[in-house]
Amino acid sequence: MDEHRSHSMDTVTYDSVCIKFTQEEWFLLDPSQRSLYKDVMLDTYRNLSAIGYIWEECDIEEHCESFRRHRR
Repeated sequence: MDEHRSHSMDTVTYDSVCIKFTQEEWFLLDPSQRSLYKDVMLDTYRNLSAIGYIWEECDIEEHCESFRRHRR
C-alpha cells in the first residue's frame, strides 16, 4: 500500500453520530442503558464542539427535547 496516498475524510455531521430511538424503543431500555445513552451523547456533543462543529446547522434542540420527552 502506498504510504503517500492521500486519505480523504468524510464530513462528520450530528446525524451521522446520533442514535435516535422511537418512543417504543426508548421504553425498552433499562435505566442504565438510558444513562449510557445520555453520557455518550454528551461526550459526542463535547467532542464535536471541541473540533469547532457549528451546532446551528443541526437539529440538536429537537433531539434534546425528544430525549426529555422520552425520559418521562
